[in-house]
Amino acid sequence: MKTKKQNGGSSFEKFATKTSKAAGSTTAFISAFLIVIVWAVSGPFFNYSETWQLVINTGTTIITFLMVFLIQKAQNKDSLAIQLKLNELVASSEFSSNSLVDIESMTEEEMIIVQKYYHRLSELAKNDESIKTSHSVAEADDLHERKNDSRTKLQHKTKTKK
Repeated sequence: MKTKKQNGGSSFEKFATKTSKAAGSTTAFISAFLIVIVWAVSGPFFNYSETWQLVINTGTTIITFLMVFLIQKAQNKDSLAIQLKLNELVASSEFSSNSLVDIESMTEEEMIIVQKYYHRLSELAKNDESIKTSHSVAEADDLHERKNDSRTKLQHKTKTKK
C-alpha cells in the first residue's frame, strides 16, 4: 500500500493534539503540582485572603474548562481512527460478519440485538469441544442443531438396540 503525505488537518486540530499530549505528560503534571505547592506556601504571605483563594480557583476552573474541549477533540479523532481500523479488520476477514462494519452508527437498541447474538454465540461455543468450531451465529446455530440431531439419532439407535 502506498503511503500518502499526511497534511495534519486544521490548525486547531494540530493545536488540540499537541496540547492534549503535552497536558498528559510528566512535565505538565510536575508543573501543575509545583504551582499548587507555590500557591499553598504563599498563603501566609497573603493572610489566606479571599483573593489568594480566588487565584487558584479561577486558574484551575479556566484551565479545566478549556482542557475538556481540547481533550474531547483529540479523543474524537482517536476514536474515529480506531473505528476505521476495526472496520477494515472486519471487512477484510473472510469469516467475520460484515454487519459489524460501521456498527457505531447503529442505535443503542440495534447494538443490544447484536450483543444478544454474540451472547448466543458464546453460549453455543461453551457447548463445543473446540473454540475454533464456528465463526458466526448462523453457523453456530446450524452446527449446534446438527450435533443435537446426531446425538438424538445416536440415542434413538442405542434405545432401539436394547
